[in-house]
Amino acid sequence: MNIEDAFKEELRKLMNDYADTVSTGGATDFPHYRHLVGTIEGLALAERAFLDLIDAANKQEDLDL
Repeated sequence: MNIEDAFKEELRKLMNDYADTVSTGGATDFPHYRHLVGTIEGLALAERAFLDLIDAANKQEDLDL
């Protein structure tokens, strides 16, 4: 497994873990719920940014060939 795949897998695992906590009622109160949801959003944004960077790098690599 390369570093790209390992990082994407880790981000997805973290998002799923937080989503599971929210969906099973694991938030102790509303501020905790907001924190969990904010963390999921942040991880999703990080994943999207990473995927966009990988895509841009791959396109540039194709142009350089």
